[in-house]
Amino acid sequence: MKVALEAETVVDIPMADVETSIPERFEQIAWLYPDRIAIRTRDRLITYEALNNSANRIGRAILDQLGPGSEPIALLFGNGIDLISALLGVLKAGKFFVAIDPSFPTSRLNFILNDTETRLIVTNSENSELSKPFGNSDVARMNLDDFRNRPVDKNLGAVIRPDDIATIVYTSGSTGEPKGVTKTHGYCWERAKFNIKFLSVGATDRLSLLHSISFGSGEINLYASLLCGASLHPFDVKSEGIYRLAQWLKTEIITIFHCSPSVLRELVEFIPEGDPIPTLRLIHLSGSPITRSDFDLYHRHFSPLTSLAFHMGATEAGCIACAVVNHDFSFPAKGTPAGFPPENKKVSLLDEDGREVSPGDVGEIAVKSKYLAQAYWNNPELTRAKFLPDPDGGQERTYLTGDLGQILPDGLLVHLGRKDLMVKIRGYRVEIAEIERRLTQHPAVKDAGVTAWERDNGDKYLAAYIVSRGPNHATIDQLRKFVRDMLPGYMIPSTFMFLDSLPVTNGKLDRKALPQPNDKRPELGTAYAWPTDEIEKSLVSIWEKILDVRPVGIHDDFFDLGGHSLTATQVISQVIKQFQLELPLQSLFQSPTVAEMAAVITQNQAKRASDADLVHMLRELETMTEQEAQQRLDEINSPIAKE
Repeated sequence: MKVALEAETVVDIPMADVETSIPERFEQIAWLYPDRIAIRTRDRLITYEALNNSANRIGRAILDQLGPGSEPIALLFGNGIDLISALLGVLKAGKFFVAIDPSFPTSRLNFILNDTETRLIVTNSENSELSKPFGNSDVARMNLDDFRNRPVDKNLGAVIRPDDIATIVYTSGSTGEPKGVTKTHGYCWERAKFNIKFLSVGATDRLSLLHSISFGSGEINLYASLLCGASLHPFDVKSEGIYRLAQWLKTEIITIFHCSPSVLRELVEFIPEGDPIPTLRLIHLSGSPITRSDFDLYHRHFSPLTSLAFHMGATEAGCIACAVVNHDFSFPAKGTPAGFPPENKKVSLLDEDGREVSPGDVGEIAVKSKYLAQAYWNNPELTRAKFLPDPDGGQERTYLTGDLGQILPDGLLVHLGRKDLMVKIRGYRVEIAEIERRLTQHPAVKDAGVTAWERDNGDKYLAAYIVSRGPNHATIDQLRKFVRDMLPGYMIPSTFMFLDSLPVTNGKLDRKALPQPNDKRPELGTAYAWPTDEIEKSLVSIWEKILDVRPVGIHDDFFDLGGHSLTATQVISQVIKQFQLELPLQSLFQSPTVAEMAAVITQNQAKRASDADLVHMLRELETMTEQEAQQRLDEINSPIAKE
């Protein structure tokens, strides 16, 4: 059977519709497709009509508690139906949401709640305990599970203008604190309209959702699906692992798959060459620049009928440049392709004085449009510095990205790196200054520098360089824990090196002079211990290969050696292959040393052997007479047999 890899009905949205609000557009879709699946997870699904009704109940409950008026509402959920129901309910109530990731440190979430002056956290029973340390005593909690059975409410009918705030998204900040980017309904809706057209989304499409809604990239498939009638399929890579992702894409019949390049690099290990996913018509990569090797992986593992989309974007500006290509695409010799500017944005390259550079020259990428984020929350000075007004007094503004680029003769924008200290780590935007500021708060740290390095496969990782305050410096596991208490996992350096002093040029840290990390085992608080059996030897070999650290001791913590969520999936995948076991990704987080993981494997092997013995015995009993079977059971249960 030939599978059609084009959208059956691409939704065409007139530009005038962008002047409506997100709830108004969603209600139109729910009225058009009431029985169509809106969201499907592993264990739940919800139709458009049911999702609209759920959002109405939540919006009504919020208004009953807080009254009308625009204000921030914090949402504490994992990706799934409850989060999206609450998100729509907040918007229907005429308020705006701040999605907070349960995996983030309490101190970071408290900063966001205090910065936005949030009065209400909406959550569910699964996450209600997590919400207790967040916020002060004046912050109320609302549990969705307390009013699921309320009567269905009609649409709330709140008057929402395009320039009303829809959400605040927090990103890493160069000042050492996260900064909030405010997005209006008009901005979000215009971005959705663009993505629906860019990705050719039709009402019959099935879109993946791997990114957290607390980041700008998480909104791409969220709005592109729910505002055109397609279905959205969340998948939690952290808990399920990449090794399950390939099968999930097939069983869920995903047609549009959105991920970061780093996830694709791991995914293709589970997609045999010559066995592409037949229903996948589009792979969309974002979060960090794609490399030539990324394109080669797409070419080798996916059918020519599956297109590759990529784009360069920013939380403040949405899509800046984009392209949809196939196997015939000619990858540029220098830099990484960002794509072509969308029709409603002008992209230019500026020199240090803010003037456009000559054709073919390198400059800072600037984007001019009326569809940019509104501002930085409570930071007018930064807003004025990054968003330049139209000198002619028009509605268009110019956003300075801080990225360097070059425009080729055919109009393709090529990304050539960052102008400042912002880097992309596993698809997340990271301001290096925020990590350095946290490290220097440790009492044993006199000075600290952080930079990003690139592995052979194109993945970037962070390395921290520490100057100790005295002869007895902090251990790496102590520093890692200190950073982890304040910053999310993707901002924790993979490598720590101790130096007598940091290299300085003209009074500033010379990052280019920082030594590149080697594969030597770091100084840990745990003494090195050799493997004692074949299982531990195999695990040590797996860890050393994936972490590029040698030697690995059996009591070394995986994460103190530089491990993170993606390398954890690689380790578990190799363990499953080598030992023929079915282990959840969480087992590595619960047993993060070789010795502990070896014990888990031994227990699983023993259980598997016991289960096999039981199956053998049951089959043996099936062939016996009743008298022979009873005699065999008596032998098994006798004291002598037990001894």
